[in-house]
Amino acid sequence: MPALSVNIDHVATLRNARMGREPDPTRAAHEAELGGADGVTVHLREDRRHINDDDVRALRGAVNVRFNLEMAPTPEMVEIALETRPHTVMLVPEGRHELTTEGGLDVVGQAGVLGPVVDAFAGTDTLVSAFIDADADQVASAADLGFDVCEIHTGPYAAIHHRVGGDRRQPDLIEELDRVRAAGGLIVSLGMRFNAGHALNYHNVGPIAALPGVEELHIGHAVVSRAVYVGLRTAVAEMVRLVRI
Repeated sequence: MPALSVNIDHVATLRNARMGREPDPTRAAHEAELGGADGVTVHLREDRRHINDDDVRALRGAVNVRFNLEMAPTPEMVEIALETRPHTVMLVPEGRHELTTEGGLDVVGQAGVLGPVVDAFAGTDTLVSAFIDADADQVASAADLGFDVCEIHTGPYAAIHHRVGGDRRQPDLIEELDRVRAAGGLIVSLGMRFNAGHALNYHNVGPIAALPGVEELHIGHAVVSRAVYVGLRTAVAEMVRLVRI
């Protein structure tokens, strides 16, 4: 039964729309906790389009569950993470013009950049995670570099699920779910933690949550969108029930 980490980036997006103080991401984190979230996730982007440095520091001191910091593998972000000491840092690719993360990290091609970042957290209590596509070579390279966690990018699965209307007999959906399952099995066999996330929502999360060995799901936009209608605490509680069936 996987844990649920709720990404609250878009609470900050709403706040920044008026350059004000509300809604407050720290209060949102508390609401997520009260709804049953096992963790809180934020992505500190280079352009600070939603979460900012002060948010990260405030959340690290206020969050009572696991705090996960998504970040690009840059010296600036490593410095911030070493200062704030989140429970997990998840390294992700980042493009200035993308609306959201568009694909997994190329661990194979960027081993020379990523290795020193992983090494920077050696001897700390912070786990280092790689956000990668469901690809055996990427998993193997992550293990070689010493990553503690691999989070499988579920965006392709979510896109197919939407296209076929969630019909679990459709060959494309079966094939993509099998790819995620195989990658997860390899992650576990190599001694790393298997997490999953991206574009998961109330309709498609079930098959991913049921995969063998998956330890944690990261879900944000769907939960914050649902919260517009029912409140964040309720939206999180509804997702928790789906994840833990």
